[in-house]
Formats: sequence, C-alpha cells, structure tokens
Amino acid sequence: MFAHEVASATTPRVRYSLAWLAFGWIGAYLTATALQIFLVAAFDISQDTSEQPDWFLLAGAMSLWVPQLVLLVMFSQRAGTGSFAQDFHFRFRLVDLWGVPIGVLSQVLLVGLVTWPFRTWFPGVFDVAQVEDRARGLYDSARGPWLVVLALIVVVGAPLVEELVYRGFVQAGLSSRIHHVAAVVIAAAWFAGIHGRVAELPGLFAFALVLGIAFQLTGRLGMSVTAHLAFNATGLAFLALT
Repeated sequence: MFAHEVASATTPRVRYSLAWLAFGWIGAYLTATALQIFLVAAFDISQDTSEQPDWFLLAGAMSLWVPQLVLLVMFSQRAGTGSFAQDFHFRFRLVDLWGVPIGVLSQVLLVGLVTWPFRTWFPGVFDVAQVEDRARGLYDSARGPWLVVLALIVVVGAPLVEELVYRGFVQAGLSSRIHHVAAVVIAAAWFAGIHGRVAELPGLFAFALVLGIAFQLTGRLGMSVTAHLAFNATGLAFLALT
C-alpha cells in the first residue's frame, strides 16, 4: 500500500549534505535564539511566563519559526527541486487522518507509560507537575483572545513547523545518508532534546519515534502532522479541563 511512498522518503530527490543538515539547522537555531534574547532584553521580558505580556507569546513563536522556515526555503531553492512541498514531502491523503487517534492515544497512554518507570526511579525529576510545568505556565499566561492565539500556536503552528524541520528535513536528510532506522531514532532524539526539559524527554522521544515511523512508512508528512496536531490538541484540552 505504501511501497511507492517509502522510496520517496528514503531516497530524496534533493542534494542533502552534512553541512546543510548540521550547519543549516545550527544557523537557524542560533538565529532564533538571538532573536528571542533580543526581544527579552529590549522589552525587559520576565522569565516568569505568568508575568510576560500577551504579545510575547506570538512574537516568541515567530522568532523561533521564521529562521527555521527560511532555512527550509533556502535549502529547497539551492539544494532541492525548488518545490517546497516536494522537497519536504509535504503531502496529505485521506488515510493520514489515522494520525488523529494515533496522536490522541500517544498523549493519553504512550507518554504516561513511557514516563512511569522514570517517575518511579527519579520521582523528583519526573513528577507529573514537572512534566506539565511549561505547558501549564503558557496556558495560565494566556488571557482572553490570546487563548485563541495560544491554541493556534500549539495546535497548528508548532506541529506544522516541527514536522517540516524534524521529519521533512532532518529525518529525510539522514535517511539519504544512513539506515532509515538510525535516521528515525536520531531525528527523534534531536526533536526531544531540543525541547530542553529533562522531565519531558522520555515521553517526547517515544512520541517522536511514532511520528518518525509514520513518516517513514508513508513517505509524506500528512500522517505525522495530523498525529502531532492531535497530540498537542489533546494536551491543551487536558490543561483547559484541569
């Protein structure tokens, strides 16, 4: 069923190199970091999310996403086919809606199951409150119409950008140079590590493996994006209800 699509994921029609993968991503990450530092310094933004101005929610997200999207566009124009959708396997099919139950179950069951042993061994580090701390802080800081902005950022923007970068760019690029299993694992570890919270690492790594496998099997981002959307939407719903 997916045989044709697998070939396109493991044998990209673009010219990947270690320089593009490593230095391109590092350049985008450093640029995003510099932009966020500038915003924090220029407007005296508090590290406490509850005290940050509402507009910083959107500004912070854009300062992170724009450099990454610029990297992808540059890569497509200089090393790819020039077609953004083709170079990053940005395609959707009806079957990709299976990503919805995959994402919901990953949030409801997978994250908890994977994190449970770590919570048993290191209760202070992997306490439930620690795992939810960042998401809870963002939700509590959003007020009025900014709750809608938060929902769009978390449920739509972040999954789209992160899947383009970590599956469409990183995993696809690694798959063109190393075995696809290693590419899935490395891209998942990359994705989990960049979120920067030890308490979230096991759950995010496990979920990223699910996303990577979905991308590898289908050869397109449709299912992984849909699963990521559902995963984040379910997490946000939990925050709203508790």
